This record gives sequence, C-alpha cells and structure tokens, in this order.
Amino acid sequence: MTIRVLLADDQALLRGAFRMLIDAEEDMEVVGEAADGREAVELARATKPDIVLMDIRMPGADGLGATAEICADEELSGTRVLILTTFEIDEYVAQALRAGAGGFLGKGADPKELLAAVRTVAAGDALLSPAATRAVIEQFLAQPDPAAGTPSERLSVLTAREREVMSMAATGLTNEEIAERMFVSPFTVRTHVHRAMAKLDARDRAQLVAIAYQSGLVPPGRPS
Repeated sequence: MTIRVLLADDQALLRGAFRMLIDAEEDMEVVGEAADGREAVELARATKPDIVLMDIRMPGADGLGATAEICADEELSGTRVLILTTFEIDEYVAQALRAGAGGFLGKGADPKELLAAVRTVAAGDALLSPAATRAVIEQFLAQPDPAAGTPSERLSVLTAREREVMSMAATGLTNEEIAERMFVSPFTVRTHVHRAMAKLDARDRAQLVAIAYQSGLVPPGRPS
C-alpha cells in the first residue's frame, strides 16, 4: 500500500524538500501541500491522506488547532498527524498529543528518521520512544485531568494485563521492549495495546499514553 502524505508547513522550501524526499520512496506519495492550519484541514478533508506532516508554528491558523480539528473529524478517522517541531516548544507538542497527534519529530532529524517516522505513525503506532519524547510526556501530560476521574474509574474496563502494558507503553517502551520484560511475544503486547485503545476509545497509541498520564496511572518521573 502507498502511504499518502499531506504536507503542512509555511516554508515553501521545506515543503519542496519533504516532497522530493517522500515522492522518491516507492511506498509513499505527497497528495497535497498546505501553508497554514486552515488550508491543512481543508486539504485533509479533500484528499483524506494517511498522514499529515504538520508544522506547529504557522501564520493564521496554527498546527495545534488544525491537529485538533483533523483528529476530531469522524470522516478523517483514517488520517493520522505527525508533528514536526523543535524541542523548545515542548508544551505545544504535548497539546498536540492530547489533541490526537500520532507523534512528533524534531526538524533536525535526518531523512531516514523522517521516513521511518511516517511509516511508524501510518502503521498506527506512536513515535514516543526517544528519551526527549519521554521527557515531554512526563512534564506536560503527567498532570491529572480533573475530568478524567480516578484511575480505577476510568481504567476499570481494562484487565490487569492491559493496564500493565499501558503503563509500560506510557514510559516510552516499544512493543519489543515490553515483550522482553513480560516474557511474551511482541504480537501479544500489540494485542493488549489495541484492546486497551478500543476499550478507552483511544484514537492511537499516543492518545493511549496521554490517558495513562492524565488518569494518574503513571506518575510523573516514573523511570522506564
């Protein structure tokens, strides 16, 4: 299958570079380019891409509002957002994750990292394993959400095993790393993750991680 990518960045030069990089891959193609958040939402609705490569800081409607709008649109349930950012705006990234973004990547990443990130998020996984990402999640998502209720209330639909896997995923561990710690197969871990997502109505792994922190299941600063 071809991964259909929408580019959203106010810098035409960067969009051009991303287009060349992505279109050169046999399993990817760029289906549109947007210069601001409003245009990104409109093009997403028109083209229904698999991935929106979204900048945060853009004139007019920014990437945060666009991410929230895209992720809340039922007709775009198959579209995932990958945020491109710099680490000095971590709080914005946390807001994007809460809105439903599938992950984020620094603009300083090399081409191989960018392509791998697109494939990771397109597969339904979250780009949450780097140490920098873990720090962002712990700093900004670890504040309990007053509307979420206690962990026992919100997470009562999960089995003990699903909670265990969810808590490990929230610290940034990959399925393979969790499998090693639990002495099970990565497929079993993936199954637990997907069941937890379904029970909690989480759009993807990133949102599942956000719920883990916001519900208090994982406390701030917990080592992985």
